Amino acid sequence: MDKRHFDVELDQLRHKLVMMATKVEILINYSIEAIRKRDAAVVGTATAMDKEIDQMEIDIEEAAISLIARHQPAAGDLRFLVGAIKINNDLERIGDHGVNIAQSAALLAGRPAVKVLADIPWMAGLAVSMLKDSLDSFISANPEKAREVCTRDDQVDDLKDQILSIVLTFMMENPGFISEGMTLILVARNLERIADLATDISEEAIYIHQGKVIKHGAEQQSEEGEATR
Repeated sequence: MDKRHFDVELDQLRHKLVMMATKVEILINYSIEAIRKRDAAVVGTATAMDKEIDQMEIDIEEAAISLIARHQPAAGDLRFLVGAIKINNDLERIGDHGVNIAQSAALLAGRPAVKVLADIPWMAGLAVSMLKDSLDSFISANPEKAREVCTRDDQVDDLKDQILSIVLTFMMENPGFISEGMTLILVARNLERIADLATDISEEAIYIHQGKVIKHGAEQQSEEGEATR
């Protein structure tokens, strides 16, 4: 294997993944701002951005598979490529949730604001911060930051449950709010999924940089790691 050529291709792949992550983060922030403003005009732009993200996912996956097939990397390089493929897929799915949120913003356009809407941006802020920090932990090789992201997932879950409870109560008391209430519930669920996927990215970052698998509440050493904790 030509190590220098391989390293150049690996850096190119890493750069593509960073560019994709940046576009996904922009899409999510754009969609959340649309919810705040109840802006129906965002759907077209969000959909166009998502198509770009979809193409990026295809390009990155093909590049990673090609690197594995041609160079047969071992140890840390192979772990990075496998993890990059998984993170690539997670980012594409996050983009899909961003489009869903933008579509919800269009459904809310023209409707009067209600108190519960104030909790949506709060939940969105938590989910977006998890996404940003999970990507930072991957890029900067900071597994401790990734671990911290994983601990915040429960906060988003709790806030989602709180929003659902408030919305459902308001819907029962105000039948005219049912359509809007269902839309807000969908927004909350999409934000929850973004936080879940940010957690997945953090778990992959830990695997890439430390060789540890921490999914499903367990922490195991990979065969390349140290003894099981």
